[in-house]
Amino acid sequence: MSLKSRKALVTGSTSGIGLACARALAAQGVDVCLNGFGPRDEIEAARADIESQFNVRCLYHGADMSKPEQIAAMVAHVEAEFGALDVLINNAGVQFVSPVEDFPPEKWDQIIAINLSSAFHTIRAATPGMKARKWGRIINTASAHSLVASPYKAAYVAAKHGIAGLTKTIALELATFGVTVNCISPGYVWTPLVERQIPDTMKARNMSREDVIDKVLLAAQPTKQFVTVEQVAAAALFLCSDAASQITGANISMDGGWTAA
Repeated sequence: MSLKSRKALVTGSTSGIGLACARALAAQGVDVCLNGFGPRDEIEAARADIESQFNVRCLYHGADMSKPEQIAAMVAHVEAEFGALDVLINNAGVQFVSPVEDFPPEKWDQIIAINLSSAFHTIRAATPGMKARKWGRIINTASAHSLVASPYKAAYVAAKHGIAGLTKTIALELATFGVTVNCISPGYVWTPLVERQIPDTMKARNMSREDVIDKVLLAAQPTKQFVTVEQVAAAALFLCSDAASQITGANISMDGGWTAA
């Protein structure tokens, strides 16, 4: 894939999709910086495992993705430590579900900041170096909700629609600089976060585990299968490759057919 010795930053990468992307890049010889929240011992274990397993450098930066000044400092730190930032994967995200009339304004602000504005701030900071080097890959984790809506998710759906528009705009700006900008829109991805929702949903809806998975979580996905974090990471890895150099401004659906209808 000719990615060896490239340098990457993956936000929201201490677990789930982000960690899978970081590991996939490291497996191709890419030095990578992790970012996200969680128990420090678990983060350190993940960081050290990437370094030892793939023989690359792996950093961790704890920037709060709702804080623009911390985001800028993180990008500057990665460029100083690695000498470049070639691959940026914006994956940080949070969720909150509520009817709009009860939606706390502070939750709206938090979700827009972390799911949408953080991508603007990382891209803004990373773009000058990518333009100067005439090479870069920017990949934004969107969602099926960048294309369709669900009730009670006003902030999340607005943010993900915004990510799709941001992706297209920056792709046009950087098209002549060897930098591609794309987003991946998964449906329900099997992660620990999703798995932990199942018992509460079973109790709330008086359903079996199988019914929660089939009739609630996968109701909109025709394949009736979860997307895996490894599948999302493989798509991101392809978008980083030379084979994908003419794919830019794209929103790639990976949702088991959810948005096909």
